[in-house]
Amino acid sequence: MNLIKYETNLKKFKYMKETNNIVADKDLKDTENNLIMVYPNIQYQKIIGFGGAFTEAAGYCFSKLPENKQSEFIKDYFSNEGNNYTLCRTHIGSCDFCLDTYSYSYNESLSDFSIERDKKYLIPLIKKAYEARKDLKLVATPWSPPAFMKDNNRLKRGGKILDKYKSLWAEYIVKYLQEYHNQGIDIDYMTIQNEPNASQLWESCKYTAEEEQEMVKKYLVPTLKKSNFPVQLLIWDHNKERLIYRSNDIFNDPDVKDMVAGIGYHYYSGDHFGNVKALSELYPDKLVIHTEGCTGYERLWFRKKKRRVPNAEIYAHDIIGDLNSGANGYIDWNMMLNYHGGPTHIHNSCNAPIMLNKKENDYNKSMSYYYIGHFSKFIKPGAKRIAFSSYTDSLEVTSFINKDNSLVIVILNRSKHSKSINLCINKKIYHDRVDGHSIVTFVSESY
Repeated sequence: MNLIKYETNLKKFKYMKETNNIVADKDLKDTENNLIMVYPNIQYQKIIGFGGAFTEAAGYCFSKLPENKQSEFIKDYFSNEGNNYTLCRTHIGSCDFCLDTYSYSYNESLSDFSIERDKKYLIPLIKKAYEARKDLKLVATPWSPPAFMKDNNRLKRGGKILDKYKSLWAEYIVKYLQEYHNQGIDIDYMTIQNEPNASQLWESCKYTAEEEQEMVKKYLVPTLKKSNFPVQLLIWDHNKERLIYRSNDIFNDPDVKDMVAGIGYHYYSGDHFGNVKALSELYPDKLVIHTEGCTGYERLWFRKKKRRVPNAEIYAHDIIGDLNSGANGYIDWNMMLNYHGGPTHIHNSCNAPIMLNKKENDYNKSMSYYYIGHFSKFIKPGAKRIAFSSYTDSLEVTSFINKDNSLVIVILNRSKHSKSINLCINKKIYHDRVDGHSIVTFVSESY
């Protein structure tokens, strides 16, 4: 069995196939040092996919590109040659990365319900992705019910949904699912609420665990069953530090536990890989999915070499930690933003792996794009994480076996020093080095 090596670093600012002929040069009996041991027969969770978010901001930027660049963008994210995205997220109604705020309806009869707004920028982008990726799965998330349904009568700054509108809100969700289905877009998963523990400056709505539990049991599930839309529900959809408490509080009702497919979470409060691991062990029958995360905005990121690597390493470190802790999927935030880190209606600019250029006729791929691709490109849906052991914590490692029995080993070196490795698979040793501040993926053609 030979290994193909792909490497990204500052000198090789893309996927770089180093060689297709890394062969075993010795047996384990001859080697004790610098070992990374890989055990394909010890298997853990299954992967459902990697991806990013379809936002109105991303759709707006996409619309600015000439047709040939739009085709390149879709290929860069959704083709097997590109980042191979298969699991993505979108918003129900407006979110912070929209041109302004909006709802699909503004009255209690829902007689004015319309997704016309989404047809301008958001839906065309999603449809283009579907054309390229027939197996694409979608997670849909509401940032806020319409203002008239809330106790603060506004989309922004938190508030709560009024009891008298909870049933209507469930009907609103079904109308959304139906209208998107009519556009040829089916939603596979839905979270109850984006960041339910926060009153944000942008669209937001607060839920306690009990309120989220009630929304699932009394309103969403009964209404969804009547509609015949097989949407799977995910709870929480907020930061990692409260994963255990929130999930336990919601799943203390066994009926609700049975109704929920999994738990979503965000990146923004720190690693907390222990929480992800404990959650996956507590609820092994539930999906555990990273649903949002990004880095801060820097206007001239593509000119600042010193910032290319740290932002990319933030992603790789978080993905490796989550995967090794039991995550089944990983979704980035906006797929594309403009030169100013938007558009966003509240000016909370951030980076994206792909950024529209200043002339709005082309785009730049950041180093983060390639770092994410070291996972999404090679670890396919249905892959299973496999056991490994590393000789040093200065190399961060994860390993998988795909359904076609190909092996994938990803190694991140965040130190400035090159590291020698002896990669051991089936007692055969493959010798190589991992450069400082680089990420390397080894892929076997078959195991």
